[in-house]
Amino acid sequence: MKPFLHYILQFGHLNQQQIDLITSKAIEQELPKDAYFSEAGKVAKQVGFVVEGVMRVCYYNNKGEEITKYFIEENNLVVDLESFDTGICSSAYVQAVTDCKLIIFNKKEWQELLDTIVGWETIVHKVISKALIQKVERRSPLVTEDATERYLKFLEIYPNAVNRIPLAYIASYLGITQSSLSRIRKNIT
Repeated sequence: MKPFLHYILQFGHLNQQQIDLITSKAIEQELPKDAYFSEAGKVAKQVGFVVEGVMRVCYYNNKGEEITKYFIEENNLVVDLESFDTGICSSAYVQAVTDCKLIIFNKKEWQELLDTIVGWETIVHKVISKALIQKVERRSPLVTEDATERYLKFLEIYPNAVNRIPLAYIASYLGITQSSLSRIRKNIT
């Protein structure tokens, strides 16, 4: 629970009573490798915080190919925000790439925190804003750079995750084939 509280307190102040309430609503959960945190076609019902492990957000394109949109490492929130907030079915999957340890809040508990803690909504808004900016910063260079530059950028963005993510997922994220990725990796080292 400490990593989550440390993370949240970067975005605003909470008193001990508020921290105790948050702690009472949280559930620590393990998610095994390849298991889904949320799935396309279903409504997202929980917010998570990654304590250990790597997760990915992916979808299937109209050709049935699996496309990885981005990865979520330790010390980040994980939620399909649109589905969670609006109650509509998700269009993406959120999957554990490695065995993961998470702090989980179900929708009812999360809403109770929003209704009870003065300033919680502001903190959550700041967290979401930071995550959206980070997502754009991570995806934008991938549009204009060649495959080698995209891989080098990936290494910059995810230095602690690169050895924990299967090459197929990295290739999908970069928009290249796995054999192209193998060639690039061979040429770099």
